[in-house]
Amino acid sequence: MAEQKIASYREIMEKIESSPKPRVNKACLAYSGGLDSTLGVEFLRRIYGCDDIVAVTLDVGQGEAEVEDSKEKAKKVGIKPILIDVKDEFTEVWLAKAIKANSSYNGYPVSTSMTRQLVAKVVAEQAVKFGCDGILEGCTGKGNDQYRMHNVIKYVAPDIEILQPVRDFDLTRMEENVLVKEWNVPVNEQVTGGDDKTMWCRSIASGAVDLNQPLPDDIWMWLTSPEKAPDKPTFADIEFEGGIPVALNGRRMKLGDLVMELNLLGGKNGIGKIDMFEDGIMNMKSREIYEAPAAHIVLKLHNDLELWCLTKDEIQFKKTVDARWAYLVYHGEWFHPLKEDLDAFIEKSQEWVNGGYKVKLYKGNVDIVERRSDTGLFNQEMRSIKTRGFDQRWAIGSTKVATLQWMIMAKAGRAKSKAKKAAAKPKPAAA
Repeated sequence: MAEQKIASYREIMEKIESSPKPRVNKACLAYSGGLDSTLGVEFLRRIYGCDDIVAVTLDVGQGEAEVEDSKEKAKKVGIKPILIDVKDEFTEVWLAKAIKANSSYNGYPVSTSMTRQLVAKVVAEQAVKFGCDGILEGCTGKGNDQYRMHNVIKYVAPDIEILQPVRDFDLTRMEENVLVKEWNVPVNEQVTGGDDKTMWCRSIASGAVDLNQPLPDDIWMWLTSPEKAPDKPTFADIEFEGGIPVALNGRRMKLGDLVMELNLLGGKNGIGKIDMFEDGIMNMKSREIYEAPAAHIVLKLHNDLELWCLTKDEIQFKKTVDARWAYLVYHGEWFHPLKEDLDAFIEKSQEWVNGGYKVKLYKGNVDIVERRSDTGLFNQEMRSIKTRGFDQRWAIGSTKVATLQWMIMAKAGRAKSKAKKAAAKPKPAAA
C-alpha cells in the first residue's frame, strides 16, 4: 500500500471548519479511554461548542486494568464518567444467546458487534435520562460500528442528534493522531486502530491491518504462539447444561468467570488466534485479527454436543437459523423482531443439549478426549458394526422402497439420456 501524505493541523482544521456541524447543548458519549472517545471529549468542547458532557464508561468484561486506565484518562480530560457494570447482562443474556446460536459470522465469533449494541443501548438510555440532545460516538464511515450504534440509538432515543466526527469530517486515523498531539489528548495506542476487548473476543486494529502486514508477538493479551506454548498439554473438563457451559474442572461457576479462566488456559496453549478476511456491512473486505481462546473452545464443544443431542432435522434447520442469527447481530440488528423470533427457536432447541467434555489443549489444538451425556442420541449398541443390537435384515424393505424412484427414472430413460449427453461432449485435445 502506497504511503499516504498526512495532512497538517491547519489543513485538518480547515476541513473540519468547512463541514456542517449541529450545535448541541448537552451531549452523552461512551467513554473507554481509547483514542476515539478521549478525542471525542475535545471534539464536543472545541468543535461542537458543548461543555455539558455526560460520559458513560461500561464494564463489559474488558478487565479491571482497562477500566482503571479509562478513569485516569478521564481525570486528565476533566470528566467524571458514570461507571456502569454490565458484565452480567453481557454474559448471562447476550453471550449466552451467542453460544446457543453457535455464533460465527463466516469464522468470526460474534462479539464486538454485540458489545457495540449493548453500549449504544445503555448510552442512549442515559442520554434520555439526563436530558441530552446529542450523543457522540467515534465510529468511522468505513466500518460496521456506525450502523450498529445508530440502529440501537435511534431505536432507544429516536429524537436525539448523533454526532460522528470521524465520519462527518472524513478523518483518517493519522489525522486523528495529529489532533491528539495538537490538543494534548492523553492516549496511547499500541497498534494503529487500537483494540476492542471483551471477555469473549479481542479485536485488534480493526480496519487498519494491511494485506501482508506481519503481526508482532507483543500485540497478544492471552495468546502464546504455538511454537512458544508448553510442551506438555493441559487437560480441562467442561460441563454444559441447556447449551451453556456451567462448570470447569468440577467447579460450577458463572459463565463470565468460566470464560475468563478458559481464555487463560487456552491462550497459554496457543489457542484462539484468528486471522481472516471479513465482509463488512458496507460490502468491503478487510483483514481482521482476533484472539478468542475461550470462544474457540466453547463453540467447538457446543457444536459437537448439538450434533450428539439433536436430531438430524433439528441440526440441519438450526444451521440455517444460526447463520441468520449471526448475520443479523453482526449487521447491528440485535433488537430486530426476526432476531427475537430466532432466539425463541434456539432457546427451545437447547433443552436437550446437556453433557460434559474432557479436552486436551496443546499447541493450538483442542482435542476431545472424553464425551458424556444423558441426553445424547448416539446409541453405540445399535449403530456399531461390531454388535448385533440392530438386525441388518430390517433394512431390506426400506432399502427397496428408497430405491424405487431410481428404478423408475432409469426405466423412463433418464439414465441413458445422461449417458448419451456425457458421450456427446467433445473430448479435450491431446497435449
